[in-house]
Amino acid sequence: MRILSGIQPSGTIHIGNYFGMIKPLLDLQGKGEVYCFLADYHSMTSLFNAKERKANSIEAATTLLACGIEPTTVLFRQSDSASVTELAWMLSTVTPMGLLERCHSYKDKITKGIPTNHGLFAYPVLMAADILLYQSNLVPVGKDQLQHLEVTRDIAVKFNATYGEVFTLPEPYIQEAVATVPGLDGQKMSKSHGNTIEVFGDEKALKKKVMSIVMDSRSPSEPKPDADKNIAIQLLKLMAPEVLAQEEEVALREGRLGYGSLKRTLFYHCQEYFAKQRELYNELKKNPDYVEDVLVKGALRASLEAEKTMTKVRKAVGL
Repeated sequence: MRILSGIQPSGTIHIGNYFGMIKPLLDLQGKGEVYCFLADYHSMTSLFNAKERKANSIEAATTLLACGIEPTTVLFRQSDSASVTELAWMLSTVTPMGLLERCHSYKDKITKGIPTNHGLFAYPVLMAADILLYQSNLVPVGKDQLQHLEVTRDIAVKFNATYGEVFTLPEPYIQEAVATVPGLDGQKMSKSHGNTIEVFGDEKALKKKVMSIVMDSRSPSEPKPDADKNIAIQLLKLMAPEVLAQEEEVALREGRLGYGSLKRTLFYHCQEYFAKQRELYNELKKNPDYVEDVLVKGALRASLEAEKTMTKVRKAVGL
């Protein structure tokens, strides 16, 4: 079984990335052949600084390795396997416009007034190429990306029907408990929303962010029957021992816990949860050549597999 996932190097990796993409991938290591790519082509739809993109790619790889992605995993930059753009064009010729027009992520950005471009519109086609190029069987995704995986399957079915059975149809892997991680403002945690908590952020900056989490105006002694929907409680359930998180939720529900105390507890467990990974991260930061070497070796393995697929694709389409 081949497992594939990717992450955009468009900014610092946050806990939404960790629980939505990295941890599910860690859980799958050892259960199949794992491919993990840094989606630097995708980052071009929102990041327009070349130096930042290059630095972010190394930073993302460093974070992934520190979090537990094994060096034996095929870890590579998306752009180091140029066949993905060739395949994206081929797939685009069998992709109905209506399929892309219905994608909620593009429509959401339009609704929110976020500047759009063709890259954002065609994002699902490139994502399909990312997945199909490596004949992936299983793709860890959050709920927000599930539609794009369904689009990938639709495109693969259309291509196979047109040119013959070339592509494997991928299946999604979703962990329901962490399918969507809330940000500081209650929306989905996202760099584009500016509501993130970084995995290896500066301690003072992290504390400031945690203490700024949006709460309501109810007093500490006032019962809160909706305690399970509290942002800090939801985040605490991801990083604190289960018993402690439950105790905090009950105390908040019964009016025995103030928001300030809850936030301080959350800050502590944000630091504690990633303590060992942070040590390795700091060591890897001193050795960027090692990180680059992992990426180069991963790119070689990825390119070999990509070429096997592209040989079949070119023959199928008559090129």
